[in-house]
Amino acid sequence: MSVQEKVVEIIAEQAVLEIGDVSLNQSLEDLGIDSLGLVESIFAIEEEFDIQVPFNANEPEKSEFDISSVAAIIAAVEGLVKAQRA
Repeated sequence: MSVQEKVVEIIAEQAVLEIGDVSLNQSLEDLGIDSLGLVESIFAIEEEFDIQVPFNANEPEKSEFDISSVAAIIAAVEGLVKAQRA
């Protein structure tokens, strides 16, 4: 399973949606994921990929982790996974 597929699966689970209902250009807000759901998604992503996500839930706008869309989250996770393997 690719990083993209797994991230979409995690986000769909948090949003209580089918995987097919999650599109890459949607924001988490579009999907109905609140701040708690975001934090749970981040934890699930960290656990799944064994990475540390540079995200501060208290100051998300100051985070280096782009959560503006599903595609941005996937790109950020791919970058973290690649950096970890290097």
